[in-house]
Amino acid sequence: MALPTYGSMAVDWENRIDFDRLRRERLARAKDLLKKSEMGALLCFDMNNVRYLTATHIGTWAQDKANRFTLLPQNAEPILWDFGSAAKHHQLHCPWLGERSRAGISVLRGAMTPEMGRAEDVAKKIRIELEKLGLHKEPVGIDIVELPVLFALQKEGIKVIDGQALMSEARLIKTRDEISLLNHSAMMVDAAYDELYRAMKPGMSENQAVGLVSKVLYDMGSEYVEAVNAISGERCNPHPHVFSDRVLRPGDPVYYDILHSYMGYRTCYYRCFTIGYASHAMNDAYKRCREYLDAAIELVRPGRTTAEIAAVWPKAQEFGFPNEEAAFALQYGHGIGLAIWEKPVISRLVSLEHSCEIKPGMVFALETFWPSTDGWSAARIEEEIVVTETGHEVITRFPAEELLVAGRHYFTVNGPLPAIRETNGAASPKVKEMIEASSRQERVGVGD
Repeated sequence: MALPTYGSMAVDWENRIDFDRLRRERLARAKDLLKKSEMGALLCFDMNNVRYLTATHIGTWAQDKANRFTLLPQNAEPILWDFGSAAKHHQLHCPWLGERSRAGISVLRGAMTPEMGRAEDVAKKIRIELEKLGLHKEPVGIDIVELPVLFALQKEGIKVIDGQALMSEARLIKTRDEISLLNHSAMMVDAAYDELYRAMKPGMSENQAVGLVSKVLYDMGSEYVEAVNAISGERCNPHPHVFSDRVLRPGDPVYYDILHSYMGYRTCYYRCFTIGYASHAMNDAYKRCREYLDAAIELVRPGRTTAEIAAVWPKAQEFGFPNEEAAFALQYGHGIGLAIWEKPVISRLVSLEHSCEIKPGMVFALETFWPSTDGWSAARIEEEIVVTETGHEVITRFPAEELLVAGRHYFTVNGPLPAIRETNGAASPKVKEMIEASSRQERVGVGD
């Protein structure tokens, strides 16, 4: 049975995403792992972890500032420190926090200089809360931290240990509502790819494609278009992971990775196309890329391991790289949730020796890459997978079983141009035969 795709509104006549349940179950997972750990409390500065624990959000402008922070003590509820006006908003509109939403300012990635004492203020706030609960002598796990804050915490007598691993483990298995949100987020990218496929043609630039995708997603209710990697032509190999102002030309390969957030839940979703026609080399590369991806997907079910998946992918040397580190993230799998890269990581670099069992409730993306024999084009495909009790479900639905040609307008009187175009651009034997047979053959443009 396919995962349901809901509308974006809550209704009284259908059981849809339950945000109260989402908040409760996320926090419960973190509390359970904290209870089993050596930590007296967990202190988080990572925006995604703060959201996971407190169900608060103040906009993606704050994503890289490490300024908001939340403390989750053993056997207690989380306390959040935020920008003053945001903290007041949470008090009024987030009843699950209420007065535990407080004003607090850290060092703003160094914008607050040492003499201002902000790091010491953060450390003092944490010490006071820990002392109230008798936890000030217990280790405190932290996910990420700026060094001035770390040093200030240590001066307050607080033993700091790694808390990032605990939060990564908490976020590994998704709740039913998290899975619904990830499915909804992927649905929005389905629509963006459909619009993009219809619009692509020679003369369109990579940055115009990024603008089109961003508009579709924001119009549909996206919270944050994190990135649209648009890679075309000779830029496809090696993969640069960033878009440019390059203009699409007939015969170009082009692949995209669309990363956005709906209610915090991300996508990482590659699709690959050609413009007007596809060379034999590009078709072959796409088929190889798809075969590796399908082999990996086939293995996704509870009880299998990440090592088994990584093992079906080619070694780095087989596609032009000296070692697995140099080829990292080209044949790749990664968890997806409030961030685009979560546990589990699936790669020949780490998974063969450090395997992870696949369990129901995991959601991860699998992505493959294959360079073509022409030396400059390449294929890139990705699917997002939900692990079910009995197997898996693919939630990225824009078609990718075969290489799609956008703006297919180029034909000869005797058939499609792709069938007679050699991979290196030189005239094929078939073309030479046709030229010799008839000097009157003309190339014409034919609409879809």
